[in-house]
Amino acid sequence: MSSPAERYAAARRRSAHPTLADFTSDLGFSLDPFQVEACEALDEGAGVLVCAPTGAGKTVVGEFAVHKALAEGRKAFYTTPIKALSNQKYNDLVDRYGADRVGLLTGDNAVNGDAPVVVMTTEVLRNMLYAESPAIDGLGYVVMDEVHYLADRFRGAVWEEVIIHLPASVTLVSLSATVSNAEEFADWLVTVRGHTRVVVSEVRPIPLWQHMLVGNRVFDLFSLRPAAHAAEQGETPRTLSTRDRGASVVDPELVRFVREYERRLDTWGGGGGGSRRDRDRDWHKPRYRPPARPEVVERLDRAGLLPAITFIFSRNGCDAAVAQCLQSGLRLTDESERAEIARIVDERTGGLPDEDLHVLGFWEWREGLLAGIAAHHAGLVPAFKETVEECFVRGLVKAVFATETLALGINMPARTVVLERLVKWNGEAHVDVTPGEYTQLTGRAGRRGIDVEGHAVVVWAPGMDPSVVAGLASTRTYPLRSSFRPSYNMAVNLVGSFGRARARELLASSFAQFQADRSVVGLARQAARSERDAEKFAAEMSSEGGDVLAYARLRREIADREKELSRDSQAKRRIEAADALAALRPGDVIRVPSGRRQGLAVVLDPGVTDLSDPRPLVLTEDKWAGRLGSVDFPTPVTALARVRVPKNFNHRSPHARRDLASTLRSARLENDLGARRVKNRSAAADDPVLHDLRRAVRHHPVHALPDREERVRFAERYLRAVADAEATHRRMAERTGSLTRQFDRICDVLEELGYLVPEVVPLVPADTEEPTPVDDIPRVTEEGRRLARIWSEADLLVAECLRAGTWRGLGPAELAAAVSTLVFEARREMPGQPAVPAGKVAGAIAEMRGIRARLQDVELDRGLPATRDLDLGFAWAAYRWADGQSLDRVLAGAEQAGTELSGGDFVRWARQLVDLLDQLAKVADETVAGVARAAVGRVRRGVVAVAVSG
Repeated sequence: MSSPAERYAAARRRSAHPTLADFTSDLGFSLDPFQVEACEALDEGAGVLVCAPTGAGKTVVGEFAVHKALAEGRKAFYTTPIKALSNQKYNDLVDRYGADRVGLLTGDNAVNGDAPVVVMTTEVLRNMLYAESPAIDGLGYVVMDEVHYLADRFRGAVWEEVIIHLPASVTLVSLSATVSNAEEFADWLVTVRGHTRVVVSEVRPIPLWQHMLVGNRVFDLFSLRPAAHAAEQGETPRTLSTRDRGASVVDPELVRFVREYERRLDTWGGGGGGSRRDRDRDWHKPRYRPPARPEVVERLDRAGLLPAITFIFSRNGCDAAVAQCLQSGLRLTDESERAEIARIVDERTGGLPDEDLHVLGFWEWREGLLAGIAAHHAGLVPAFKETVEECFVRGLVKAVFATETLALGINMPARTVVLERLVKWNGEAHVDVTPGEYTQLTGRAGRRGIDVEGHAVVVWAPGMDPSVVAGLASTRTYPLRSSFRPSYNMAVNLVGSFGRARARELLASSFAQFQADRSVVGLARQAARSERDAEKFAAEMSSEGGDVLAYARLRREIADREKELSRDSQAKRRIEAADALAALRPGDVIRVPSGRRQGLAVVLDPGVTDLSDPRPLVLTEDKWAGRLGSVDFPTPVTALARVRVPKNFNHRSPHARRDLASTLRSARLENDLGARRVKNRSAAADDPVLHDLRRAVRHHPVHALPDREERVRFAERYLRAVADAEATHRRMAERTGSLTRQFDRICDVLEELGYLVPEVVPLVPADTEEPTPVDDIPRVTEEGRRLARIWSEADLLVAECLRAGTWRGLGPAELAAAVSTLVFEARREMPGQPAVPAGKVAGAIAEMRGIRARLQDVELDRGLPATRDLDLGFAWAAYRWADGQSLDRVLAGAEQAGTELSGGDFVRWARQLVDLLDQLAKVADETVAGVARAAVGRVRRGVVAVAVSG
């Protein structure tokens, strides 16, 4: 029971904030302090930035903004980064306020768009602002959920565009995950939106305990006793709280156990006997096997830690995990739960065509769901993913194996999160999970109102240091960095709405430029320090005996010249070495001049290819066989003798290696192939430039000074300080106004191509001189107005293709195939070019490539990055699908053409294709527009239609 003082304070708050009191009266729970603070700030007329952990309840503040708008008779827009979140929030608000007062606009869906409360994706609001939509009239509040998405390099610019362009009368409610530079972001919001209150909470409503699974034991990462012991006693594993953790000291018992476990693995190698070095040489790995996934799930089940999400950074890995669990006989549901799951499956997937179900793996997927086990990744069709989400939220599915995409957006919390690895593929390389990603992933653990605590379990693997995991778990530095960059579409919209001068001011007010300008402050201090150091060193180096600085510069020229000659010599030797390797034949005896394999070797295979330097396969005297690279041959190698290599020689056979090594040793003795050294005369010895520089140094007056070296050291420090100051000033110049410079270059390209035309403004009386064009007041042409309505990463290329008539004469399926090359992006680089339909499609793509090449020349001339290239990987799939062929044939045909597509991949790219085709239907001439409309109808069928309508 609350004290009299607390009841009095609560009464005062109710009287000061009656709208908030009315809002909270129907919630059924009390607000946390950060929610109260944010709502009261909003009630007092301030914009708010709320930063809090996943699951902390930030959306309550957004819902209060909606309540406040309705109470004031104004509109509220609730924006989210993805359509699934918009659908989820729409349903939440309909439950509270009724379907007649809430609308939904996501591009795919348009429901009650004139309602006083509309949920939408951020792109929809951005397009409204540029189109000056009348729907903006009466708008009082905009909620930007997941505003930290502005760091997304593909879509982040949309958030900044909306924040900058919203009318000043609109109050902005920004909801973000916890970031370390919230104050910086709020400072920027103040500059563009006026008074903004920042509310930060780092308190998770549900405590999160960290664990490591090592072998068959579960340890608490920060506690003093293994969690396995607690599980054996029927207790829930625990660790110290964040408050008690202090410096996040790793459990000493965990560290000892890991060291002992690794020691056992090191001494328990695979077969063959001998030393560990010998085993490594034979490519034997220690016998480490990660714990089986069914066993991990069963262990969590016994400890009462389900439902759980296991993050696996691989779609195939997620599907394989489900299959492994089913094959092990693992079942996590009872009869009533299975019946409810079957009902949800029938309801959610009833619209899928029967002929597509087997292609999508429906029955295997359904079997997993009925057992309470499922995968969740982008390779699933939306109907499957949404079914998994609903079943999981309702507690029917107990174990989900997911890729990291689940960590963003969808509200799907669990009691436990398991991370199988702390390394992931980012599309280019395997990289470590960052602290921010770790927090985002583990943030799913702990269901508010259900769980007392959440749990994060990291599965240990050889080489994983518990202290590194502890660092990931305890680091709280996640800065928000802007990804805002002007585009062609943005440029014509800005110029058309505000003029070029005002547009430049708007770009200069972006968060990206705000951050760049702030960084310049630090760079300026750095440059000033370097300049002060230079002044100090200049005083120390001065001498009446001569110009020390000139002398030091001569010595630096000598050092630079020597390095240049050395580089040239090394490059020449590398070329000569590669040519020499390319001339080798099987049976040649060579001397490996350096590296671990230094000594005599016989060539088994020259390893010559067109793609890289030769990598010969050799056998050494000590019976090692393997390929060598250019690093082993810094100098050219020649054949010293020849030996016979048996036909079909197997270098993996110890017996064959032994016999040939014996032959090699005999050849060495027979031909006297002892250690020989070839002396190489240095290029520097014969260089006339270096000779003159050294002579100038010897005759310089400073050369004879007794304290020469001391003064030269100060001169060298002076030169470094000056160079540092100059480099820092260059960085400052690059950052200051960087966005407006890029915007000017974009406008220059648009003027060159005729999308913008400079207005002619008479600067002097017309009867004395011709009017003078003013570049700062361009006019948007008809082609420019069309570009302003094209929203695509390749917006200008789309506009150029329309202008050139590239797609005239194509049928619906042919147009779908050609346009798909502008939206599709392969998940990984494939060797060679995927096949495309012959005839008109191939001709259109060839013309598109020509247009893109000409556009690239213009962009590079202006110092702009080139427009993305065409990706042909989806062309056959788009063609066959628009041609009415079955999903089975479409996916099989895509694979034959060189592209691997899952059902979910196909649906996702088909939806993006529909979006661009729909834009063409609105902006192209009537001939192409009609075909585009027909293509939309042909692509939007079957699984694609179910996804769009859902």
